[in-house]
Amino acid sequence: MSNKYTEINSKTIDQWVEEGWEWGQPISHETFVKAKSGDWSVVLTPTKEVPKEWFCEMNGAKVLGLASGGGQQMPIFTALGADCTVLDYSEKQLLSEKEVAEREGYDINLVKADMTKPLPFEDESFDLIFHPVSNCYVEDVLPIWKECYRVLKKGGILLSGLDNGINYLFGEDETTLTYKLPFNPLKDKQIYDDCVKNDWGIQFSHTIEEQIGGQLKAGFILTDIIHDTNGSGKLHEHNVPTFYATRSVKL
Repeated sequence: MSNKYTEINSKTIDQWVEEGWEWGQPISHETFVKAKSGDWSVVLTPTKEVPKEWFCEMNGAKVLGLASGGGQQMPIFTALGADCTVLDYSEKQLLSEKEVAEREGYDINLVKADMTKPLPFEDESFDLIFHPVSNCYVEDVLPIWKECYRVLKKGGILLSGLDNGINYLFGEDETTLTYKLPFNPLKDKQIYDDCVKNDWGIQFSHTIEEQIGGQLKAGFILTDIIHDTNGSGKLHEHNVPTFYATRSVKL
């Protein structure tokens, strides 16, 4: 089992993007133009739009897209007048961001970095962090929450998409309870081998204590939460909540 699992995940996601992964497809020019006129929406989880009231005033805001490459949310925020930085460990996801920026003629700060390491930003650099479902590719999430707290300004907002672990109980058919929680390939060779064989990347389940409790431990105040489903498949058909989106604030 590899200790450099984040590098495996980077390469896996690059491959998914090349194969047409839905979270790696940049928005269209038409969607960008609509956003400039105030007609826009974004998601942190598969299906539910993030409530507009969760955001700060976006015009002039300093926004960090944390593991948020793909040319989907940052172009929208740029269209609203934000100054955007996107950090991602996937070269292809960053190339999607670059592609949209060049097409629409705006500047964006692209940073290729591993979010398990200290974030390469000064204290209190951002007004808003947008962090879609992605820490499922990381074993320990508390250091990420601490770094988010550090780089946010006072009054800054952290918007996060979070897994609740349920998906990791099942195989791909979503009919048979296959695995025990926690799902951690670095501590179970069979899980690791299944991740590699099935091209899942090296993924991890996380508890509510890690996800939301971790934000609270880092110093955040939780102000709102919504749940979401997978968007397709048997669990979705039964309306099983498998993700949460949270809004937290640094006071």
